Amino acid sequence: MPTLVNYSGDDKFYSVRSLCSADLGLMLSLGHAEVYCPPRKRARISGPFVVEDRSKDPSLEILPDECLFEILRRLPGGRERGAAACVSKRWLMLLSSVRSSEICSNDTTMVSKDEDLEVECDGYLTRCVEGKEATDVRLATIAVGTSTRGGLGKLIIRGSNSVRGITNVGLSAIAHGCPSLRVLSLWNVPFIGDEGLLKVARECRSLEKLDLSQCPSISNKGLVAIAENCPSLTSLTIESCPNIGNEGMQAIGKRCTKLQSLTIKDCPLVGDQGVASLLSSGVSMLTKVKLHGLNITDFSLAVIGHYGKLITNLNLSSLRNVSQKGFWVMGNARGLESLVSLTITLCRGATDVGLEAVGKGCPSLKHMCIRKCCFVSDAGLVAFAKMAGSLESLNLEECNRITQTGILSAVSNCMKLKSLSLVKCMGIKDLVLETSLLSPCESLRSLSIRSCPGFGSISLAMVGKLCPKLRQLDLSGLCGITDAGLLLLLESCEGLVKVNLSDCLNLTDQVVLSLATRYCGSLELLNLDRCRKVTDASLVAIAEHCPLLNDLDVSKCAITDSGVAALSRGVQVNLQVLSLSGCSMVSNKSVPSLKKLGENLLGLNLQHCSVSCSSIEVLVEDLWRCDILS
Repeated sequence: MPTLVNYSGDDKFYSVRSLCSADLGLMLSLGHAEVYCPPRKRARISGPFVVEDRSKDPSLEILPDECLFEILRRLPGGRERGAAACVSKRWLMLLSSVRSSEICSNDTTMVSKDEDLEVECDGYLTRCVEGKEATDVRLATIAVGTSTRGGLGKLIIRGSNSVRGITNVGLSAIAHGCPSLRVLSLWNVPFIGDEGLLKVARECRSLEKLDLSQCPSISNKGLVAIAENCPSLTSLTIESCPNIGNEGMQAIGKRCTKLQSLTIKDCPLVGDQGVASLLSSGVSMLTKVKLHGLNITDFSLAVIGHYGKLITNLNLSSLRNVSQKGFWVMGNARGLESLVSLTITLCRGATDVGLEAVGKGCPSLKHMCIRKCCFVSDAGLVAFAKMAGSLESLNLEECNRITQTGILSAVSNCMKLKSLSLVKCMGIKDLVLETSLLSPCESLRSLSIRSCPGFGSISLAMVGKLCPKLRQLDLSGLCGITDAGLLLLLESCEGLVKVNLSDCLNLTDQVVLSLATRYCGSLELLNLDRCRKVTDASLVAIAEHCPLLNDLDVSKCAITDSGVAALSRGVQVNLQVLSLSGCSMVSNKSVPSLKKLGENLLGLNLQHCSVSCSSIEVLVEDLWRCDILS
């Protein structure tokens, strides 16, 4: 092949061999660069041949795209094609349009040891482009660069360049060059439409997972193409795509018989017809279903309850047109026999009647989460607890009709309950109740009561009597509890391992002393963030009694240098994370103690302490294994 001549006036010559030796890694590191020309030495020209009028010399650039395409698809290997892609944007885009099946291979080509060997495109590689890097040129570069290096298996695109955003051209390049693609995630790419998705559907027939989020230009047409050409699809997420509706869902339900995971969120055109077609198919393999903010009615829930025999995880959120009848039918249809986890969020139709029906109709249910369901009360919670005999985890958030009575009764009736979480339940009041008739819950291991202002020391003492086997306790944000109430709970618990008391403003060193001495053989995590009445005495007790402690947070407590020194002399051989953020009385005097503690530390937070920058630099140098925030 003739020598290529650069006509820019710098008298530099580029031969095909020199181009082929270019390192593809350099091109890939540029990302969005449109032209790459590596510097070369001047070529020595011997003999009588002299270039007089360079403008008349032949050049590959004068060839039409069709001819250049034929030349480029005959390049012998991945390194050669990568080097050619460095020449110009035109060559790059032409190379990215060459399908793997169109590349002419030459069995007689000798490949040197330092060159890349051709390998089967099985989709080993993952690429993620976002923001300014998300351009068509970047995608074309990825398509060319990964084609002979294991093949691209996963592509994630987040956002798009505001000036040269990704379009159908870039996605088509991926489709042509990466037939092994199995996972495609598109987020906030307004210029990618049906044309790009059609190319992916036709070229990447092994596609298994598709995520489309904020893609306003993609409609049912693109989704139908995926359904018709990608029978191996197992996971589909459609979020905030206003032009995708029932037609696309029907095609997926009919063609994608291997679909196991489905998420549809904030798509106004998806209704009962689309959801029903996905679930009512006789060959439906769906196990995970999430429906959020859709215009579906009770009919869809009835279909789920009848046909969802394989569903194990179900998440229903913001379904404004679903009434009490929908949840009642879903439970009484008795089709959710495999359901293990159920989450209901912001659904006005979720009432006591529906909750009881769900408890009856889901015999395998282990994890139940109810958020912002304002019509669920104590009666429904207790009825559900009695029916759900396999329940192991219960999470209630912003359910303001739930009171102390409902919580204690539910705990008493769940013989297998292992975890209970209450968050922002404003209906809970600190009342004295008769608990002698309630059975203790020996199975409960984790109790989390967060930001429930009415939950006080009296309630805490009653919970302690019912839950003697606790291992994890989270009471963050309970401003109403005092030392007396928490000490009563501690007297009933046998072996706490993790304790979070952040923002419990009224607790003092007395509680910490009790924790340290009672659970000296088990305590591993203690969070006292913003417990302002906790002082150095607590660190002294921890230093003496808690050898297994590995995570300690005393941020914004009344800790001084003396407390840090005491901790450094303690038995904390396992301490890995220490937070002293906001302890203004911790100064440079604590540096020697922190160095000693730092022999095992992996994380140290000294933000808003009185430690100087020079002291921080000393700690950073000495504690090279530890991440220090300052």
